[in-house]
Amino acid sequence: MQIWGHALVKNEDRYLWYAISSVIKFVDKVLLWDTGSSDDTLKIVESLKQRYPSKIKFREIGEVNPEQFTVVRQKMLEESACDWVVIVDGDEVWWEDKIKETTDLIHTRGQGLDSLVSQYYNVIGDIYHFQDELAGRYNIDGKVGNFNIRAFNRKIKGLKFKKPHGQQGLFDFADRLLQEREQSKRFWVMGYSYLHFTNMPRSRARSSDLAVPKRAFKLKYELGNSFPLDFYYPEVFFEDRPEYLKSVWTNMDLKYQARSFVETPFKKVKRQHFSSEKSGY
Repeated sequence: MQIWGHALVKNEDRYLWYAISSVIKFVDKVLLWDTGSSDDTLKIVESLKQRYPSKIKFREIGEVNPEQFTVVRQKMLEESACDWVVIVDGDEVWWEDKIKETTDLIHTRGQGLDSLVSQYYNVIGDIYHFQDELAGRYNIDGKVGNFNIRAFNRKIKGLKFKKPHGQQGLFDFADRLLQEREQSKRFWVMGYSYLHFTNMPRSRARSSDLAVPKRAFKLKYELGNSFPLDFYYPEVFFEDRPEYLKSVWTNMDLKYQARSFVETPFKKVKRQHFSSEKSGY
């Protein structure tokens, strides 16, 4: 089974190195395409290309809007001569045993499966805190929470990306979403697979985050749950890394804490008493 990673990025210089490095040993190739980064993302891409020259296939696409983002996703899919695809977003950092379990499942059972569902911790405030599971809005097989389809069978008939970035989904020949296909062909990987930094600053410069479509409102002010003191973070955070990378081991500042102290109770009440069907952004 050939397994390729798809990474479509813009201004991801905080976590991109960790995200790619956490999965690349377990896939055959990574298509790493940039859509107009203005921060140090391209510098990080160069270091990754030097470290994994046979695996990284880089391309500069240029600026795209939310509709064009989906067109580019589809182009990546059409250019992938593989059996399975793993989506590798620049803000998702995997545990080694979970990406290994995911790719092992593909190699052993991939012919009979459509997709794999992975659960994640949604990091909030700083790397030491995570969001309530009630905040997760993905709905798959009657379950709602922080999980998503992160690996899928490239051979599904008529496979295509549709809808703009934020509501984007994978559809088959009958225009069924991947998560609405036969449940028996969808496998749930048990336990948490990765840390998701979607609601954190993802570029070192706020102006660079604001330059990314739909990212302006993704920074959330909230006091999350503390990870245990003996929490086992993804191994890649402890590997040798380029010196210019900003440390992930920083605490939320007092300004963030003060605003979050005010906003958090209202968010918790809203989640508990006013459920929403919305899962995109």
